Amino acid sequence: MKNKLPKANKELGQHFLRDQTVISKITSDWADQAEVIVEVGPGPAVLTELLAKNKKPLYLIEKDMRFKERLEEFLSSPEKLYLMDALKFDWNVFLKENELQNKKIWLVSNLPYNVGTLLFVQFLEISQIKYMTLMFQKEVGDKTYLGHGKNQMNGLLALSLNYFNSKRLIKVPPGCFTPPPKVDSVVVSYSRNDSPEISIENFNRLNKFTRLLFSQRRKQMASVLKQSYKKENIQQACQMAEIAETARAETLNFEQVIRLFNYLEA
Repeated sequence: MKNKLPKANKELGQHFLRDQTVISKITSDWADQAEVIVEVGPGPAVLTELLAKNKKPLYLIEKDMRFKERLEEFLSSPEKLYLMDALKFDWNVFLKENELQNKKIWLVSNLPYNVGTLLFVQFLEISQIKYMTLMFQKEVGDKTYLGHGKNQMNGLLALSLNYFNSKRLIKVPPGCFTPPPKVDSVVVSYSRNDSPEISIENFNRLNKFTRLLFSQRRKQMASVLKQSYKKENIQQACQMAEIAETARAETLNFEQVIRLFNYLEA
């Protein structure tokens, strides 16, 4: 980094990464496979500087106007910098305008803690995003890849496993940031599953279903599902999926979640 890191904006959930080992892990993750790189929330270009060295088309989405001039240093044209809230970013317009519909996009982001989950769900639905390297608050990031614990199934994990192959890349303690957050972070690496169990066209239905199913993941599953489905349909779905109606959603595996969805949403 040429410049001293600026003061972080608490309202935007900013924590600037300064650990070179973590920076190197993130910026090399899918560098060889990607055709295009999109970085969300680049801030003072901590990752951008190395991402730009890949000599691939690079686009940046940043809400904080303070970083405009700094970020433009790494772009082939200022039009590749989108100064806006990533939650309001229109991916369909972006892909069409830049003729990226058939390109393999690698999305890189140190996700703001306050909107990490919302952005992650948004990214899952964009089929052109073939690879992702994302940093989350550890508690959130751990919900997006399959670990080794019991009762870990949740709505985010079900969505993630359907559309991506994922693994933990590196755990990131608070001291790696300026200012240090109060919690640990984690970097997770993703590559899109080309043959998901539930197609991208049914993304919204699957998202809605998993949100309901895991809204009270420690309660008996049938009592949660009855908010949206008939009792007899739930009984039949549980029979077909070989799941007890008294089972809790957190104890299910991915295949069981998909079977339930298929029977109840067929």
